[in-house]
Amino acid sequence: MEVDHDLVMVDEFDALAIEVKLPKAHKNSSSGSSSPTSPATRGNNKRSASWTDYGTPPNAAWLHEKIKFPAKTHVTKVASKLTPTANGIIYLPGAEDKYYEDSDQGPAFRQRRHFYYLTGANFPGCAVTYDLHKDHLILWIPYTDPRTILWYGRTPTLEEVRASTDVDEVRYVAGVNRYICASLTPGASIYVLHPDQAPQLESPKGVVQIDTHSLRPAIENARVVKTDYEIAQIRRANAVSSAAHRAALSRLSRLGNERELEAIFAGYCIAQGAHTQAYPIIAGAGPAASTLHYDSNNAPLKPHQFVVLDAGCEWNCYASDITRTYPIPGSFSAEAKAIYNAVLRMQRECVERIKPGVVYSSLHLHACKVAIEELLRLGILHNGTKEEILARGTIAGFFPHGLGHHVGLEVHDVSGRERLLLDSKGSLGPAGGVKSARCRLSPSKRELVLPETLAVMFRDEMKEGGGGDGQVKGVVQMQKAKRSAGGGRQRLEEGMVVTVEPGIYFCKEYLRAYFLDVPYHAHFINKKALEQYWDLGGVRIEDDILVTKTGYENLTDVPREIEEVLKVMNPS
Repeated sequence: MEVDHDLVMVDEFDALAIEVKLPKAHKNSSSGSSSPTSPATRGNNKRSASWTDYGTPPNAAWLHEKIKFPAKTHVTKVASKLTPTANGIIYLPGAEDKYYEDSDQGPAFRQRRHFYYLTGANFPGCAVTYDLHKDHLILWIPYTDPRTILWYGRTPTLEEVRASTDVDEVRYVAGVNRYICASLTPGASIYVLHPDQAPQLESPKGVVQIDTHSLRPAIENARVVKTDYEIAQIRRANAVSSAAHRAALSRLSRLGNERELEAIFAGYCIAQGAHTQAYPIIAGAGPAASTLHYDSNNAPLKPHQFVVLDAGCEWNCYASDITRTYPIPGSFSAEAKAIYNAVLRMQRECVERIKPGVVYSSLHLHACKVAIEELLRLGILHNGTKEEILARGTIAGFFPHGLGHHVGLEVHDVSGRERLLLDSKGSLGPAGGVKSARCRLSPSKRELVLPETLAVMFRDEMKEGGGGDGQVKGVVQMQKAKRSAGGGRQRLEEGMVVTVEPGIYFCKEYLRAYFLDVPYHAHFINKKALEQYWDLGGVRIEDDILVTKTGYENLTDVPREIEEVLKVMNPS
């Protein structure tokens, strides 16, 4: 039986308590008895704020609705991306439990995302096969010994797995190699992701080809446009993360350290059933807000003006990615308000331009143009026109990362044949030491956009007569765009989920090393005006956007207008 309850913040102990909600009949009982006093009300008889006071949490029935995983839909999409002559079996092993070196402990289990896409199975020791000719999908799961159950609990049964995913069959994994040997015909191929994942076959029928090149691009191309099931999961991840952001914002004025903000966000997600974050939470105040992947989360909030909270949970392995920048004092200084509104304008105008057919990199360029206009207005940039500054790429010192990325089973999800922003090889152009740093940070959630790359993107746009809504007109222009140093120039399609996350940052070390000490960039930067903005650190605003048939849907629901932010922080 489920018990209706609230999670209550106990200010005195800075802790959570569970407050059971009794039925109304009990509360109004003629006996006059009252409900037991909860820890939150004991002593002063004053109820502290509960999670529900921070905004309506996601509907529990909707959030936890059981939806059958569309494994057959997904594998059919993958098969359609292989060559028409593909023949044989797709084989993927799932992830196993891992342990730290010299330890009997290990990290939390994380399923291989390509495997999950084909199965929906989120537990260790599995495998999957798909017979391309017979259109037959089998999920192979481990048998769990009762002694293992004693120590670690049970894994799903054959029947439970059949009920949760629409694979054709579920069998025990011990028989997978025998099945493959019996099913393969001479000359057929086994399609695997990596050479070390090929099955060890004892007696195959004739010569069998192991294809390690075709499957990965097929899966990644299939994953770019999301199915209805995937959108439903990303929507739920956003609902929980949005509510967690509101919870953190409403308590910000009473917090003293970045770690408290992290704790509130993570705790709220766990309370709703989202145990895993899609990436490490970023809670950076003051100058730390200018570090794109700050993860210390352990510094005082005051006396700084801004804190960036970049955090999103997973729901059934699907990610969310939300960023807000909050005023720590509960109000905006003139400088803080100006930069915040500049980034808000960047984001709002880019989101409004999203629709199928739009070239995503054109949105990045538009964000750069808006940033230049705003910084020129504030006097931070000077001595040049918007076009001159963009042609040099100087704005990349203040907006140094890409506008966004795909979201799905990874927070920085696959993009298929073309990159969303940069080129297919991930090249960022010549940059000396900066390029080396980018290579070292290549697995990160954000891509560093160098001034040289931005300058080439702008020149390409000028040659193509670009601008406007970002539509690429004509095959010739699209071919030119694909050859540009600025990127693969992927166009948005219905069913894609992408982030829009512009920012303006004042990273003193980065600006000094690569812009203020470089004459052709320093010419455009007003060093005296810049002094007023160092402590702001930076502002970033990020939402998850679903591309629809005629436009877009914003899946994120967190206050971003200044009036809305202040209303949550300072309720009347």
